[in-house]
Amino acid sequence: MRILTAAQMREADRFTIEDIGIPSLVLMENAGRQVVAALEAAYEARLEGRVAVLCGRGNNGGDGFVVARTLMQRGVDVAVFLIGSVADVRGDARANLDILGRLGATVVEVGDEQTWELHFSEISQCTLIVDAMFGTGLTAALGGMMETVVADVNASGIPIVAIDLPSGLSADTPHLIGDCIDASMTVTLACPKLPLVLPPGETHAGDVVIADIGIPSEVVEGLEGPYIELLTPELLKPLVEPRAADSHKGDFGRVTIVAGSRGKTGAAYLAAVGALRSGTGLVTVATPASCLPIIASMGAEFMTEPLGDSKAGCVTAASVEAILGMRHDVIACGPGLGREPSVGEFVRALVERSTVPLVLDADALVVLAEDPSSLVGSEERDVIITPHPGEMAKLIGTTVDEVQANRIEVASNFAATRHVYVVLKGHRTIIATPEGRVFINPTGNAGMATGGTGDLLTGMIAAWLAQLLDAEAACRLGVFLHGAAGDLAEESEGQVSMTATDVAALLGKALGRLCDGGDETPS
Repeated sequence: MRILTAAQMREADRFTIEDIGIPSLVLMENAGRQVVAALEAAYEARLEGRVAVLCGRGNNGGDGFVVARTLMQRGVDVAVFLIGSVADVRGDARANLDILGRLGATVVEVGDEQTWELHFSEISQCTLIVDAMFGTGLTAALGGMMETVVADVNASGIPIVAIDLPSGLSADTPHLIGDCIDASMTVTLACPKLPLVLPPGETHAGDVVIADIGIPSEVVEGLEGPYIELLTPELLKPLVEPRAADSHKGDFGRVTIVAGSRGKTGAAYLAAVGALRSGTGLVTVATPASCLPIIASMGAEFMTEPLGDSKAGCVTAASVEAILGMRHDVIACGPGLGREPSVGEFVRALVERSTVPLVLDADALVVLAEDPSSLVGSEERDVIITPHPGEMAKLIGTTVDEVQANRIEVASNFAATRHVYVVLKGHRTIIATPEGRVFINPTGNAGMATGGTGDLLTGMIAAWLAQLLDAEAACRLGVFLHGAAGDLAEESEGQVSMTATDVAALLGKALGRLCDGGDETPS
């Protein structure tokens, strides 16, 4: 589901109205009625009281006028407040305001703080507030009377339903540009917007409902400009095809996982489990010889390959020859490797000489950060990196705060300049492709902030890459299922007690839910 900027939303409206011929009044009517449907689904009991609809002078206010009229026609007691002057209302919004008047509705004009204070006592007695003051066009912080309006509404304790965006947010950034409405629910029109899916804006949006107002999907997909998409089950389900009855393990790829060092064998194990639980046919863990007995004893389903062993219990630089001589479709490298100089030499040689797709994580990224010039992909060989913010900061020579403040830009720039796929982990994991596409993952929770969950993801992405032979699809599917399994683990274990092993155990259930809504993976 594509996430639109303010300019893209305007263009989608324009094209639908002018080129397809759906009148703008029809789109506004659809928007208002979709909001009412969301109100009835979520706040049926509160509709038995009085609903305050706060409208601005533009199209967002016009949507609010439709909401007010529709609620009135369904017997709901509605109080309508125009933040501004009737004389300033134009176009479709004015048409719907006039309809309200002809139906006998009273619309209270609020043009100054004194008038607002006079009527706020009435609003504070309502059971529900609809925020239709500003939509996607806001680019500067609210000031003057609007600061008082926002503060009073937020302090009222009454549930607030925002239309398109909570007033005060800008559609073009998740960052706060000033004070904004703290909505209990946001009914956004046609497509989600960045501040509804990324922090800190998302914390003010409440539950987000996406309303179909009649803009064709072909129009949305054809829009120029940034391509940012929210991962959804509908988008990902077609990637997982049923397995043929005569399938064999060779049909589902061979993954080699180069991982582990003295004291960090668990990372190698979890990466292997992630690959196995994601359906790859054959998994081999290549690890320093001293670590092999420990890792081999952890699981019977994966094979092992001994590598040269440094005094510190890390892989040696010369071990790259053994890896290059093995048979595999994908190599995953990094979990628990350690950060000895020999590891850096090994990883750089592997990146430079390997001809198969690579998934690089954890210590592989840390050692590459010392000389990141070799970290490049190509049309002949995909490279996927899966950094957390600290590793990303090391790669680009900045701070974690800077990465977190500009997650999309950081991931996109690195992906484009290095021709690699970037999976920037964390809350709302970002996937950026070399072609400039960006995906935001909605699954997962804070309980996954525990050791080993990233290693699990490394193996998962490698497994899907081996099966799908499509780096973008592998990232999308692996990241979504990883978070979905974490959400299932939260249901059973809670966030505090959750471990990476809990998440691994529920990967099959997450896949089953994606494919058919059931609890078992389809055969």
